[in-house]
Amino acid sequence: MAYNPRMSILPPAQSQSRTRKKEEEAAYANMRLPDREIVGCINELGIPFTTADLQKPNPIQVQMIFEWFGELLMDKTRTTVDPAMRAAAEDVCGDLGDTLMPADTRNLMGFFASLCTLMRDCGVNDFNFMDLYKPTHDRLVKIFSYVINFVRFRESQMGIITEHCNRADGTKQRIEQLYVENQNMEAQLDEMHAVRREMEVRVAEKAKRNEELKKRLIELRKNQEKVAQRWEEAKTRKGELAAELEEKTAMKIALKQESAKLRPYVTQSPSALQASLTELTNTLNQDKAHIDSLDRRARALQTSSDSFAVVSTDVASCIKLLDEIGVELAKEEEENAKNAKQRDALTERGANVREVEMTEGLLQRQLAKWQERTETLRAQSKEKAQKAKESMEELRAVHKKLTEERSEKGKDIERRRVRIEQTEKKMLDLKENIENEVHAAYDEYLKMEAHIKLYITEMEQAL
Repeated sequence: MAYNPRMSILPPAQSQSRTRKKEEEAAYANMRLPDREIVGCINELGIPFTTADLQKPNPIQVQMIFEWFGELLMDKTRTTVDPAMRAAAEDVCGDLGDTLMPADTRNLMGFFASLCTLMRDCGVNDFNFMDLYKPTHDRLVKIFSYVINFVRFRESQMGIITEHCNRADGTKQRIEQLYVENQNMEAQLDEMHAVRREMEVRVAEKAKRNEELKKRLIELRKNQEKVAQRWEEAKTRKGELAAELEEKTAMKIALKQESAKLRPYVTQSPSALQASLTELTNTLNQDKAHIDSLDRRARALQTSSDSFAVVSTDVASCIKLLDEIGVELAKEEEENAKNAKQRDALTERGANVREVEMTEGLLQRQLAKWQERTETLRAQSKEKAQKAKESMEELRAVHKKLTEERSEKGKDIERRRVRIEQTEKKMLDLKENIENEVHAAYDEYLKMEAHIKLYITEMEQAL
C-alpha cells in the first residue's frame, strides 16, 4: 500500500501569496541598501538629507524627494499634472472642482498616480498614499533602495535608453510628417478627384459631341448618297436627252431635205395651178377640137370616139394629179405644224438641258464642299478622339497611381488609427485609474481630515 502524505489545509491562493511574499523578501534582501548609502545618494542628487531624516522622515521632505525622482525619471511633477487634474476635477465636480478638491490636494493625487507607475516599474508593487503622507523608516529604506538601484541601472543603460528615446522622437516626427503628407495627399487626391470629375464631364460632353457629329456625318453621308444617286440619274437623263436631241436633229435635217425637195411645188398657189391647168385644158380642147375638126374630115367616126376616150383619160389623170397635189399639200402643212411643235419642244428641251447642266454644276460644287467639310470633320473627330484617348490613358495611369498610394496611405492610416485607439484606450484607462485614485485619495483625505479633527478635539479636551 503506497504512502499518502497529508495534504496542506491552506487554500492554494494563500500558499501562492506566501510563496510570492517569500520571493519578494528574498529580492528585497538583495536590493536593500544601507542607510548611509541611501543618504549619500540623495545628497549627491543635490537634496540635503541626513540619516536622522531617514530614520524620522518628514512628509514634506519625502514628498519633495519623490517629486525630484518623478521629474528625473518621468519628467513629471505636481506642476505638470495640474492641467490634467484640473480637467478631471471639472469633469467630476463641475464648477465646484476648486472648492471640493483644492489644487494642492488634487495635484498631489495626480502625482501620486504617476508615482505609482514609476514604483511598479522600479519593483515596488505595494506603494500607497501613506508612503507620502505618513512615511516610515522601513518603507522609505525599501522604496529608496529600489529607486536608487533603478536609477543606477538606468544610468548603466543610458545609451540604449537615449537611442530608444531618439528613435521614439524620430518615429513621432516621422508620424507627424506622414500625417502632414497624408493631409497633403488627401487634399491633392480631392483636387485630382475634382479634376477627374471635371474631365469626365468634358469627356462626356466630347463623347456626346462626337455622337452628334457621327449622326450628322451619317446624315451627310446619306445626303451624299442621295445627291450621288440624283447626279447619276441626271447623267442618265442627260444621256437620254442628248440621244433624243441627236435623233430630233437628224429628223429635222431629214425634214429640211424633204421640204427642200417639195418647196418648188409649193411656191405656186393651188388656184394659179388650177387656172393654168384650166387654160391648158382649154387650149388643149381647142387644139383637140381643131384637130378633131381636121380629123373628122380625115377619119371616121371611130377616130372621134378614140379622141374623146383619150381626152377623158387625160382629164382623169389631171384630176388624179390635182388630188395627189392636194394631199401632198395637206401633208406638207401637217409636217410644218409638227416641225414648229418639235422646234418649240426642242427649244424647251435645250433650256431644260442647260438648267440640268447648271443644276449639275451647282450640285457638284456643293458635293465638293460637303466632301471637304466631311473630311475636315472626320480629321477633327479623329484628332479629338486620339487626344481624348491619350487623356484617358493619362488619367487612368494617374488614377492607378493614386489608388496605390491611397491604399498604402490607407494602410498607414489604419495602423495609426489602431495605435491612436490603443493610446486613447490607455489614456482612458489611465484617466479612469486617476479618477479612481483621486476618489480613493479624496476618501483618504476625508478620513485623514476626520482623524485630524478628532485628534485636535482630543488634544483640546486633554488641554
